[in-house]
Amino acid sequence: MVSIPGFILRRLYVKGSLRNTDSGFEFQILNKLGSGQARRLLPLTVDGDDLPLEDCAFHLEGEKISFQEVSKEKPFAMALNKATLISARDITLSEGSHTIGMAFEVGGFGVLKFDFVDTV
Repeated sequence: MVSIPGFILRRLYVKGSLRNTDSGFEFQILNKLGSGQARRLLPLTVDGDDLPLEDCAFHLEGEKISFQEVSKEKPFAMALNKATLISARDITLSEGSHTIGMAFEVGGFGVLKFDFVDTV
C-alpha cells in the first residue's frame, strides 16, 4: 500500500486559521494535493491527546457533519482547491502554540495522518 508522508499532508492546513470559537476551536484545510475521499475519520488530537470522535466535525457547504458519520457509504470528500472547516466542540485552546493532529483512512492508502503547529 502506498503512503503519503505527513510533511506533504501538512500542506492541507491553512496556516493561521486555528482559532477559538464560542463552542470550541476550529481550523481550515484546503486541498491542493488532489481529489480524494476518506472512508473513516479518526479523532482530532490536541497536544497528543485524542478528542472524543463525537466532538469533531467538518463543515462543507453549510452542512455540519460529525466525524462519526463518515463511512464507505458516506465518505468525507475533499475536492481539489476547496476549503473545509474542521471544528471541535467543548474544548477551548489556551493562548500559545498547540499541535493539532488529524488522521483519516483512504482506500488504497490506508490511514493517513498529519499534524501542524499553530498559535491561538
